[in-house]
Amino acid sequence: MLAGLGLLLNGPLDAVDDAEDKVTDAFNRNRTDFWDPISWVFSRFGNTEVVIGVCLIAVAIIWWRTREWRWSVVPLIAISLQATIFLFLTLVVGRQRPPAIPMDASPPTSSYPSGHTGAATALYFSLLMMASASIERPWLRRLLMTACAVIPFLVGIARLYRGAHHISDVLAGMLNGLVCAVLAYQWYRHRAAQEKSV
Repeated sequence: MLAGLGLLLNGPLDAVDDAEDKVTDAFNRNRTDFWDPISWVFSRFGNTEVVIGVCLIAVAIIWWRTREWRWSVVPLIAISLQATIFLFLTLVVGRQRPPAIPMDASPPTSSYPSGHTGAATALYFSLLMMASASIERPWLRRLLMTACAVIPFLVGIARLYRGAHHISDVLAGMLNGLVCAVLAYQWYRHRAAQEKSV
């Protein structure tokens, strides 16, 4: 589905670029010395090394607390699946980045979908679902779930602000990450249900 949408945006629906370029121009015109460093920080939450680092720390903590290896690798499965789909989509679609003044050196992949947004969504939404199912203290559960829900949106906005992606790239990345997070979480639940039924 995402590949088909990307090919449409890169072909018959390329008029969508005109509408999206207006948003890109608005972000370009409204950059400020205040928001520039803040957007850099939020954008870093989707960087490969940060996502992998946070994921490995989360896996280690979850395994230490539960001693359930399948439960602890849910976020690792989510980001791995997301990365695989992301690389496939960039090769198939090959969309150009928006005509913006870039604030960062872009990786050698196409604009569609946003890898930063997809990776952040896969990681933090998988952690959100895990927190909702396993953390007993209500205040801590709400705090972690809120943070995990907000971070991918901040990453997406930062990527738009910094001129790296079209809106549709960010939305496609978010959808990719969300589906991968759900698949990883459901994989664990299916395996756990199978073990209980034996």
